[in-house]
Amino acid sequence: MSDAGQSDDILSQLYEIVLQRKQADASSSYVASLYAKGLDKVLGKVGEEATEVAIAGKGGVEKEIVSEVADLWFHTIVLLGYYDLPPEQIYAELQRRFGISGIDEKASRS
Repeated sequence: MSDAGQSDDILSQLYEIVLQRKQADASSSYVASLYAKGLDKVLGKVGEEATEVAIAGKGGVEKEIVSEVADLWFHTIVLLGYYDLPPEQIYAELQRRFGISGIDEKASRS
């Protein structure tokens, strides 16, 4: 299996677990506790983790970058779970954009 296949698989597996945890007791599940606190809490965590990725990127320590990106991806999966949007929809959008100039793709959204 390619690295990309493994990545796709783990993100999909994580998404399924996140969906299961939506129904869990907030006192026993971090994910359930985020959902219980509402969308603003979930969004706050995504923003917090994105900032930490930027700080780690500036620092240039690979282990910290990897750790912070993993946190960001996790909280992004939690956001997708909030809206019941499977990662496959993100993969499809990335596939749609593949091979298109970033400048052209952005212009097509205007």
